[in-house]
Amino acid sequence: MITQAAPPSRPSAVVPPRPAPPRRRRRPDLFRTLSRVLVMLIVIVQVYPLAWLFLTSLRSEHDFATGDPFALPSSLTWENYARAFETGNLGQNILNSFVVTMGANVLIVLLGMMAAYAIQVLGFRFSKLVRGLFLIGIIVPVQIALVPLFIDYSKVDLLDTYQSMIIPLAGFSLPMSVYLFSSFYEYIPKETYEAASLDGAGPYRIFGLITLPLSLNTVVTVVLVNSIFIWNDFIFANTFVLSEELKTIPLGLQNYIGAMGKVDWTATFAAVCVTITPLLLVFLVLNKAMIQGLESGATKG
Repeated sequence: MITQAAPPSRPSAVVPPRPAPPRRRRRPDLFRTLSRVLVMLIVIVQVYPLAWLFLTSLRSEHDFATGDPFALPSSLTWENYARAFETGNLGQNILNSFVVTMGANVLIVLLGMMAAYAIQVLGFRFSKLVRGLFLIGIIVPVQIALVPLFIDYSKVDLLDTYQSMIIPLAGFSLPMSVYLFSSFYEYIPKETYEAASLDGAGPYRIFGLITLPLSLNTVVTVVLVNSIFIWNDFIFANTFVLSEELKTIPLGLQNYIGAMGKVDWTATFAAVCVTITPLLLVFLVLNKAMIQGLESGATKG
């Protein structure tokens, strides 16, 4: 039996591979580039004075007086810091500023939270009007209260005390804190409060167990924003403080001005470096919480 041979198979056509599409060169994003350049310029503008201040505090007095004030120091010395503590009562000034700042912040946070809770969460008749009156306090200048407060303090023996500085500082900072807290409370769902009320919680319990824990980032924001104003306050301290023992940092820096207006600049710069260090450290540690608090409490309302 003869088998018929299979016809030869045609060779399959080889398909040449397609050339890869040319890669498109990504055009630089002009907006992103300009944003980065702008951020770098802002950082340089903010950091350069601090760097110059620290380097100048390490220069010798002769080097600063005879050389270029903006040049790099030819030699470094820590004697300026020792002279800063010897010339002025710097340690006591820092302690006084710390007491005033903490006392004012405690009043600002407690009163601001309770006022915002009553206005925004509990609600009452004319609550919007009350909130508007608080906001008007933001534009009131502090200078108009100096003479009336001085007269009232002299009658009740509050002059030359911590309270004479803490009370007005807290009062003028309260409108902004009420605004931040009340704006943040708008983000808390009303269902949360309704569920707590159905469980038998009263307004004080709701405030302590729900509102207060949720407001921690806003508390940090309020404290940091007001601490700058309070720590650097000069007007109230210069008006109501009469003794050396209660002078805060801005008043204490006047001690570095000698006779005929002669200023020990290097010791002054060293004292300024010491006084701004606590605020810088606090900002570096709590900057994320502050940003979150500003985003949640200051973008609505």
